[in-house]
Amino acid sequence: MSRNLNATGAYDADPAVVRFDDVSMRYGRAPETLKDLTFSLAPGSFHFVTGASGAGKTSLLKLLFLAARPSKGLLHLFGQDVATLPRSELPFLRRRIGVVYQEFKLLEHLSVFDNTALPLRIEGRKPDSYRNDVAELLAWVGLRNRMHVMPATLSGGEKQRLAIARAVVNRPEILLADEPTGNVDPEMAVRILKLFVELNRLGATVVFATHDQELVARSGMPSLHLEKGRLTPVAARS
Repeated sequence: MSRNLNATGAYDADPAVVRFDDVSMRYGRAPETLKDLTFSLAPGSFHFVTGASGAGKTSLLKLLFLAARPSKGLLHLFGQDVATLPRSELPFLRRRIGVVYQEFKLLEHLSVFDNTALPLRIEGRKPDSYRNDVAELLAWVGLRNRMHVMPATLSGGEKQRLAIARAVVNRPEILLADEPTGNVDPEMAVRILKLFVELNRLGATVVFATHDQELVARSGMPSLHLEKGRLTPVAARS
């Protein structure tokens, strides 16, 4: 994918927040898990990533979160070539990306409030600077009355909403979700989807991996479909 020269003779800034150019990925010496992916995502867009188990959805999200690097091709995030970034700069780039995992990855010894606030504490912020913001966010995801309890007392849907709150508390520019509705009933899945749609409306670029085709169809959002590691754009359904 080429860029155009502007009137000053320089290249225009890349408008895409994510750009894959002929990207492949493998684990060790194994066959390629992802093959020749070429696509871009505009800032503020919403895309599902669909495909059967083993198609490469999680591997694609790992590339986007910088938990893995391509074995071939060019990957640009926020206009930066990931391959040339020093490892020391990766944590700063990751702070612009939020991730919601299917298995939640909550810290059982921390309260709902403290789990949500953890990314802010890691950044070095003091509790007085974020206490009200965290409380408002938990109210927004429906956990206002649960913020002082421990994760073990939460239902599956509550744990997922807590995981979403933690992922977005520092207002990431990209929000990744790996099967976030896989452990909840259909009614809760729709509620969780609505949270992601609202976060997208607030400006986050959302990449939502799921095998739930009914949820995809219901949303009307575009999707990128993986089959045996190859990615094919799929038009939005009406």
